[in-house]
Amino acid sequence: MPSWNIEEWRRPGPTVKQRRSDLWTGSAVAAVAVFSLYLQRSYGSWHTEHAPPVVEQIFWAVVTTLPLAWRRRAPELVAVIISVAFIAGQYRLSQEQMITTYALFAAIYTLGAWGPDRRRARTLRLVIIGGMFAWLTLSFALYHDVLVVSEMSGASGELPPLPSMIFTSYLQNAVFFAFTYLMGDAAWRAVHRRHRLEEQAEELRAAQEVAAGRAVLQERVRIARELHDVVAHHVSVMGIQASACRRALDKDPVRAVTALAAVEEGARTAVDELRRMLGALRATNAETEITPGAGIDRIEEIAERAREAGLEVHFGTYGTPAPLPDSLSRAAYRIVQESVTNTLKHARAATIDIRVRYLAGELELDVADDGHGGAGAAGSGMGLIGMRERVAVHEGTLEHGRRGGGGFRVRARLPYTSTTVGSDA
Repeated sequence: MPSWNIEEWRRPGPTVKQRRSDLWTGSAVAAVAVFSLYLQRSYGSWHTEHAPPVVEQIFWAVVTTLPLAWRRRAPELVAVIISVAFIAGQYRLSQEQMITTYALFAAIYTLGAWGPDRRRARTLRLVIIGGMFAWLTLSFALYHDVLVVSEMSGASGELPPLPSMIFTSYLQNAVFFAFTYLMGDAAWRAVHRRHRLEEQAEELRAAQEVAAGRAVLQERVRIARELHDVVAHHVSVMGIQASACRRALDKDPVRAVTALAAVEEGARTAVDELRRMLGALRATNAETEITPGAGIDRIEEIAERAREAGLEVHFGTYGTPAPLPDSLSRAAYRIVQESVTNTLKHARAATIDIRVRYLAGELELDVADDGHGGAGAAGSGMGLIGMRERVAVHEGTLEHGRRGGGGFRVRARLPYTSTTVGSDA
């Protein structure tokens, strides 16, 4: 499940590159803090007779800044260590006050941006900030005599100098701490949003792969269905005609020649349709019609080929023909073609009845024979699977099975949007 809950999400730990960068940063900041200490000692900043020896001041400067080298690996621990060291250094009147202050802000920011537990990170930051204000108040009480009031002799404001300076210190610290707190949260939320986008992108890529695989599978099924429809019908007719030719070759040469002509015509038609289909498959337009011209208006040609194959064919169209979508017209042609093919291959029938009915908003295809059925007619072959798929695409219904009086029947009903109403037969 995607980690989208902003409170429960855990930010991944720092990379090797980030850890190496932190080590260099912490070491550099500690060195700058020591250098800043010597500069401030040189011009007497924060100087007091109670200041500790220089070695101790160096110690507090390093302890307050060097932990930044591990700030992203252990943000909570680093924030606590720097906070305690910062107060301890100030309590000991260490003269380095600038770089250590920046290190404290950096530790609080890092805790907000990298804290693994959001509730604990929030609580710990508030505790540290509250502790800093408490220490500020206490430091004014402890070291008010250290403040050089004489430097305020030139003050010209309306408020007393010392309270104004104290209030300014509170205001500056409030602004700095609030900014650091909010920036840490903003950095963490930015990473969380980026993580969400990455998860969404990954889900989208996975969905696209599934869709692409499904599209490939559907295309393979479509090609297989069209190959079956194009080849099976013509080859079945050719096989029957060749068998008739073989039986009549000696007894009835004229009939044999007719059968051979039908085989030749069937082969030519099959090759032409295969060529059209393969040309359409090479086209860039996925919606290109695979077999142009194979529509409901050519169903009578199927009946004629069945008649040439030796069947007694009864064909009729009932109702008022209505304009049909091309896809539905092709589906109707293929359903009838496959039904006749099954009859020729498996039914051992003598008669076949093909009816096309235009009903109220519905096209009915009815193909029945008087044969004895067989494996293909039982519905286990690919032909009937293809018929089911075509009917399902157009939200129609398909019925097939043995008839009570003998033979096999296929009936398909395909709804269409025309309002033309035809009469039943």
